[in-house]
Amino acid sequence: FFHFYAGICSALKLTVPSHTIHGIEGQPLHLSVDYNFNATASEIQIIWLFERSQSNPKYLLGSVNQRVVPDLEYQHKFTLMPPNASLRINPLHLSDEGNYIVKVNVRGNGTIAASQKIQVAVDVPVTKPTVHTEPSSGVVEYVGNITLKCTVDKGTRVSYQWMKNGKRLNAGPNYTFS
Repeated sequence: FFHFYAGICSALKLTVPSHTIHGIEGQPLHLSVDYNFNATASEIQIIWLFERSQSNPKYLLGSVNQRVVPDLEYQHKFTLMPPNASLRINPLHLSDEGNYIVKVNVRGNGTIAASQKIQVAVDVPVTKPTVHTEPSSGVVEYVGNITLKCTVDKGTRVSYQWMKNGKRLNAGPNYTFS
């Protein structure tokens, strides 16, 4: 992020979360960004872009000297409160999963610029599971088998774990899992 103008070195530092940010579908999500620089600024520009894999980045919104210019298509969904460069997404949808790119330009005696990428994953809360029993009576003679089938209607990254009396069940002669 170092640029040289007439022998003067000015640095612009842009700090974003380094790990993937997980948001919940239907909830707001805040992407936190800090920036600082050691130059005199006549103009500060903040730009936010969104990119999904295999597609071109889309302009979301930007600001110049605290005046926000949204993309009219998304103006009710994305919020920027300059001079803060953080972005608020509300509400979050599954289609919002991808990379968010923030770029800050500072113009003074020359222009310094920096950009960073934030990865966002959208989670759907897991709904209450339902258990189906076969045979449906649930009554099993000493030699018979019973099948318990557990399903959920919605949820991302779902994993299943069967328990008996609060203890984890493992496969063995009495239990098989599929």
